[in-house]
Amino acid sequence: MKGLKIGILFLILGVLVACGNNESGDTDSATTNDSKELRLAHNLSEDHPIHQALTTFVDSVEEKTDGSITFKIFPNGVLGSESDVLEQVQNGSVDMTKVSAGALESFSDEYAVFSIPYIFTSDTHYRNVMESDVVEEIYQSTEDKGFVGISYFDSGARSFYTVDTPIKTPEDLQGLNVRVMDSQTAIDMVDLLGGTPTPLGYNEIYTSLQQGVIDGAESNPTALTTGQHGEVAKNFSYSEHTNIPDILVVSTDLWNSLSDEEREIFKEAADETRKEHTELWNQAIEESVSEAKEMGVEFNEVDKEPFIELVQPLHEEYKKDERLAEIMNAINELDE
Repeated sequence: MKGLKIGILFLILGVLVACGNNESGDTDSATTNDSKELRLAHNLSEDHPIHQALTTFVDSVEEKTDGSITFKIFPNGVLGSESDVLEQVQNGSVDMTKVSAGALESFSDEYAVFSIPYIFTSDTHYRNVMESDVVEEIYQSTEDKGFVGISYFDSGARSFYTVDTPIKTPEDLQGLNVRVMDSQTAIDMVDLLGGTPTPLGYNEIYTSLQQGVIDGAESNPTALTTGQHGEVAKNFSYSEHTNIPDILVVSTDLWNSLSDEEREIFKEAADETRKEHTELWNQAIEESVSEAKEMGVEFNEVDKEPFIELVQPLHEEYKKDERLAEIMNAINELDE
């Protein structure tokens, strides 16, 4: 009997040790599963204000989550073009990226409103809209496409710049091949203004200007310096026809896997980051204009009224869509 009792005792101890080991193993496994390393990629250089802002975003999220969420950043287009990376977000191999709202038109018609020329009457109007519930609804419109927006970055007012001819009136665009993003709205805009729209990737602009494939392009002044386009294009005209934001997007799968607290952390970090980016961006614009002038680029003021008048058919065309008309009316109401 004594031996039997000892045997039972050892059996009980063995079970307890095994349970303890299993609990320890489960805890280690849970720790591993709870820790997330996310992949954030974009196609901009490391000295670009957006990369600097995204670095702040990453640091903020990692700090606020006590390191339970970490990031690996892939800048400089090392994972491909903007569209390539967005596709990777959709298939889950990348978790986050920034995408021009113009490039998102093909995923949701609602994003097209950002590309409508002169939809915003001022910088204040633009920011009122971008920080409103109107945009929050647009962010969610791509949920079934594999990603959602969570914030935006200012990408500056887009204007025309050309090799030779300053664009002071719409007539100056006659006969010119103008590079545009792969956006139907941008194509229609240049067409209405009298130019010939030529969709090209951003990395093709310099050589296309150099070789005479295009006569000009449309972007903000930083393209003259960071893209070195000012070495070839010597006239920048402040038409300021669009103000298309960059959108910070996250994969739908990742977003749905986050807790409410983690989502709030992402939102808070994005808001903080946007404010920093705005300061960096304004500084970058000033520096780009100064540097471009040293490169021999001339900056021209423009009477915008003739441009605004010619693109009104585009406004009317978009208002034929009930949902887009609703969004456009909401945008107009936010004009102060």
